[in-house]
Amino acid sequence: MKNYYRLIVFLALLFLLGIGFIFYITREGNGKEFNKEAVSLDLNDITKRASDNWGNFGSFDDLKYSIDYIILDNNNRVMYDSQHQMAVNDISEKLNVAEAINSKQSYMYVLKDDQIVGSVIRTDDGNEWYRRLRIRFLLGAFIFCCIFLAGAVLYGRYINRNIIVPFDNMKDFASSVAMGNLNEPLLMDKENMFGSFTESFDIMREELSQSKKREIELQRREKELIASLSHDLKTPITGIKLTSELLKAKISKNSDGQEDDTIQKLDNIYNKADQIDVLVNDLFAAALDDLGEFKVNTQDEESKILKDIVVKYDDKELVSQSDIPDVVINIDQNRMSQVIGNIISNSYKYAGTKIDIKYEVIDDYLEMCIADYGPGVPEDEISLITNKFYRGKQWAKGEKDGNGLGLYISRILMEKMNGELLPENSSDGFIVRLLIPLS
Repeated sequence: MKNYYRLIVFLALLFLLGIGFIFYITREGNGKEFNKEAVSLDLNDITKRASDNWGNFGSFDDLKYSIDYIILDNNNRVMYDSQHQMAVNDISEKLNVAEAINSKQSYMYVLKDDQIVGSVIRTDDGNEWYRRLRIRFLLGAFIFCCIFLAGAVLYGRYINRNIIVPFDNMKDFASSVAMGNLNEPLLMDKENMFGSFTESFDIMREELSQSKKREIELQRREKELIASLSHDLKTPITGIKLTSELLKAKISKNSDGQEDDTIQKLDNIYNKADQIDVLVNDLFAAALDDLGEFKVNTQDEESKILKDIVVKYDDKELVSQSDIPDVVINIDQNRMSQVIGNIISNSYKYAGTKIDIKYEVIDDYLEMCIADYGPGVPEDEISLITNKFYRGKQWAKGEKDGNGLGLYISRILMEKMNGELLPENSSDGFIVRLLIPLS
């Protein structure tokens, strides 16, 4: 603010200087220009001196009068010209007493020994001083305008540098922060009158940056914890499945072929453990994808392994498959198994109908078309069902369990294998098309 007050004082001094300059150049001089009596006195004095010094006019060169004049003899010859516009002893054709009378110019006769020997005629019209004053005023006004403009330019530069530019910088800074760029500091000038304000902005940026780093670190640790827990859960789930299978085998052997209620309960334990295993696999895969550590290792495989994968997940024996073209595909077998398992599991859960799978070679892909005959998906949700944690509106509040990860993980896996997953409705139900890349 000190610099601002200094600039205001400087501009005020410039303004006063301009006014003083105009006052100086338009001052009234010796004051005789405003006094008609002074003009008459000058004319009388000139006439008297001309009478006293007739024939010797050299002394007039040292005299200063408020008027311009010319001294003529009776023959209109120029005896003296105060402005030296006419040559001495030349006949004045433009100015004489008669012309002075006609133009109402002041004149007086020069008397010597009571005889008229000549005349003194005022050659200016009395407005010369006003013309000079006008020129002085215009010059003063021009200089004052120049001073005022110079002050305005200085003030404008000060406003631009210390107010407009800092505000523009803060606006750009705010936009940058809004877009998430928290690493670029807000530059500050010690001459900036909003210095403390901009400093607070930069402190806010630093705090936001630190807060964002802490949030990212917490999210990373959270994802690592989920991945670790998901991995650790796989071991006991596998143990439960193996134990239930072993118990089922022993009971079946001891029951001599008779149906036992315990076997059904063991089947339920196995199925629930298998469901948990699928959920844990999806959660583990999602956590790895968030951490950027979701690895897919593709290699060439015979296409017939797809049929084996389908059989592995067809627990309810609802799937029928067409003949598969004998081609070589480039996939990660374990990841492909996870994709197909998720799709069949979804069909079991939400459709509960038979599932038809058809195979066809299209360009550089083997298309695997998995179709069920359930209610399908609303058209406005088709593009959303492969998003993370998205569940259809009709299932979100239903009794059927789900986490919205199955199709999301499947889509990510297909993309990592350079393939594609395309969900769509059909006239009979719901279809998932898998475009599996050929070798």
